[in-house]
Amino acid sequence: MLDIKFVRDNVDLVRESLAHRGAEVDLDKILDLDAKRRELVYAFEQLRAEQNRASEEIGKLKKAKQDAAQAIAAMKDVSERAKTLDEQVKEAEAALRNEVLLIPNILHESVPIGPDDSANRVERQWGEIPSFDFEAKDHVELGQNLGILDLERAAKISGARFGLLCGAGSHMARALINFMLDTHTREHGYTEFLPPFLVASETMQGSGQLPKFAEDAFRVEGRDLWLVPTAEVPLTSIHRDEIVKADELPLKYTAYTPCFRSEAGSYGKDTRGILRQHQFDKVELYKFTTPESSSDELEGLTRDAEKILQKLELPYQVVTLSSGDTGFCAAKTYDLEVWLPGQNTYREISSCSNCTDFQARRANIRYRGDKKPAFVHTLNGSGLAVGRTLIAIIENYQQKDGSVVVPEALRHRMGGLDVIEPAQ
Repeated sequence: MLDIKFVRDNVDLVRESLAHRGAEVDLDKILDLDAKRRELVYAFEQLRAEQNRASEEIGKLKKAKQDAAQAIAAMKDVSERAKTLDEQVKEAEAALRNEVLLIPNILHESVPIGPDDSANRVERQWGEIPSFDFEAKDHVELGQNLGILDLERAAKISGARFGLLCGAGSHMARALINFMLDTHTREHGYTEFLPPFLVASETMQGSGQLPKFAEDAFRVEGRDLWLVPTAEVPLTSIHRDEIVKADELPLKYTAYTPCFRSEAGSYGKDTRGILRQHQFDKVELYKFTTPESSSDELEGLTRDAEKILQKLELPYQVVTLSSGDTGFCAAKTYDLEVWLPGQNTYREISSCSNCTDFQARRANIRYRGDKKPAFVHTLNGSGLAVGRTLIAIIENYQQKDGSVVVPEALRHRMGGLDVIEPAQ
């Protein structure tokens, strides 16, 4: 969330950022709530000062053995008014916070301006797009022919937007999770966590999921628990309400979790196969760092995610998201888009974002250096989405006979299997 003082002092900048995002936020209402809150706080402070003066007067009267009844009665009246005002201040602060929580982060100056993904800027490309002497199939046809993907039985079990991986498909997903975690911990210096997959509302709010994205999440009925939409959510709250030491930064964390999303805003989009599901696996990268180093740390986090694609020899491109395509919490985001021959296009496989102090303010995460405590900057990115990596492997490594070559980087994790053959 944004500091209300920052909003008050930088109204034009906030309005500009909202306009570039295409975000609908009633900033005038927020400023009005802030003004009323400050009026109430001032009135409350005046009453507290009056209480202190009255208390001193009562003390003097009693010390002089004089009648203090009238002063005590007046003091009681002031105390009642102060109590009422204190409740009004708390109500005003809660109302203001609820509105401020809906303001997206301020965009970084390097973000390209545009309404949607059409304005995204390609930064670099890696790898050679495969050229086939046959018509490339998509992951659904390949997966079903190989006997490693069963969508009909998945629908029978859970309904639409679920997948059932089988045999070598399930084995490859497990191999990918371990491959990603081992690479990030052993080569990139991340500490691995296995967090809870159910989290409280305060945890969801701290990472920016609530209140704005409640309809996109799954909640446990009758309990203050939500299924995690991404490991970013529990990783953010590891240090909620804590002050970390400056010399400990950056803290670099990674975690595997299943992710659960209702996809409320994506009706009819990517319904074929396992590209967009209610449940999917992902390895997350997360950093806590200082404001001065967060831009450099974003570059490093993005390179760490890229390394997975490079090891798997999958062609991809890195794009900077435009203002209209940048997520709610992010000041700047790089998307990694992997090439999918079955769609003949690049598709997103990781989003790497610098959230500056936006999440840290919500979760109250600070660091202490030589000066007074300040809010950390947080960064996150997929390292990578497992299902989409599996799709990319199946489609890029397909052969004319319908078999799929196992990337060399995964073979020892799959018992030496080098080719997945079509089911007989």
